[in-house]
Amino acid sequence: MTATLDPKHIGKRYGPYRYVVGVEKVKEFAFAVAGGIPSAAFGAPPEGLNPLFYDPPRLAFPTFAVTFAIQPFVAAVTDPVLEINVSSVVHGEQEFEFLEPIRPHDTLLTVGWISQIYEKGRNDFLIVTTESTNQNNRLVVRAVWTAIARRS
Repeated sequence: MTATLDPKHIGKRYGPYRYVVGVEKVKEFAFAVAGGIPSAAFGAPPEGLNPLFYDPPRLAFPTFAVTFAIQPFVAAVTDPVLEINVSSVVHGEQEFEFLEPIRPHDTLLTVGWISQIYEKGRNDFLIVTTESTNQNNRLVVRAVWTAIARRS
């Protein structure tokens, strides 16, 4: 049987991770979310897509936050100190709290920490909280990520 994830890791921090929001990335993401083809982001937009997201993009879809805010979560799940068998991990859930819009050219710094570890049945739950701030040191998004590691 694989060992239980040790709660002594609660509070362990990851980051900061820097991400510059690129105009093309925002536009490609908008095309993909709206049902288009991301590589066609310089062609006709998908029907019904608000020009605010592509002509030129002035805002990113809120779900764009996954592209940068996930970094501390990935670092925690793959941290060799935690001894998690990555092949046993399933994604539990994620929650976002949006406090500022994500805009092209923003420079975002994301930090994260292990906020909870607990077990339920034969599963270990790893909860990572992340916070991303912009170049004005304003909190843009707070996220909570859950990984479930199945023990054999």
